[in-house]
Amino acid sequence: MKIFSLPAVNERKALFFDMDQTLYSHDDYAQTQIDLPVRRLAEIKGKTFEQMNEEITFYRKNWADLHNGKNISLGNTFLSFGVSIEENIKWRQELYRPEDYLAYDELLCGVLRELSRNFSLAVVTNNPVSVAVRTLSVLGVHDLIKNITGLDTCFLSKPHREIFLKASQMCGATLNLCIAIGDRYDIDIALPLELGMGGILVDGVEDVYKLPEILLTTSP
Repeated sequence: MKIFSLPAVNERKALFFDMDQTLYSHDDYAQTQIDLPVRRLAEIKGKTFEQMNEEITFYRKNWADLHNGKNISLGNTFLSFGVSIEENIKWRQELYRPEDYLAYDELLCGVLRELSRNFSLAVVTNNPVSVAVRTLSVLGVHDLIKNITGLDTCFLSKPHREIFLKASQMCGATLNLCIAIGDRYDIDIALPLELGMGGILVDGVEDVYKLPEILLTTSP
C-alpha cells in the first residue's frame, strides 16, 4: 500500500473506490475480464485469440513506451481497434460473470460499514454500472455504496477528469476533499492526484481491510 497527499483527517469527505482487484482480489476473474473481450474481438476480426492477444499486448506496450511507462486501460485500447465505448459496454454486460467467481465478504462489509459512518462512498469503475451492481451485490456491499460511476455513466474510460468530477458530484464533495483508492497507479491514482485529490494505491482487498485505521487517524 502507498499513500499519497491525503486531506487532513477532519476534512476528508468521500472515498472513490476502484472495484476490480480493489474491493476483491481474484486473479482468475481479473484475467477473464481481459481475455473474454479480446476473444470476442478476435472472432470479429477473423483472427485467433493468440493473434489478437499478441496485437493488444503489443499495442499497450508500445503505448506505454511512448507515454513514459504509463499504462492504458483496456477500454481505451479497444477504441484504437475500432470498438466503441458503447460496444465495449455491451460486451462487458454480456460476458462478465462476477457471480461465478466472487462470494460474500463479511470482513469487507464491516470495513465499508465503518467507513460509511464518516465518508460518502463511491465506486469509480471502467465496467458498466450494471456489472458493478452485480459485483457489489455478490460481495454483500451494494447497500453501502450507492454512488457508482461506470463506463456507461460518462461513456469514458479511466483515467478521465470528467469521471472523477461526476463521482464528486454524486458524493456532494469537492475533489480536494476526496480520496481515490485503487490497485493501478496510472489508471486509478495519477489523475486524481493531478486534480488535487488524495490517493491510496492498494495491492488488493487485503489493504482495503486496513483503511479504517489509516483514514480515521492518519494525517497527511
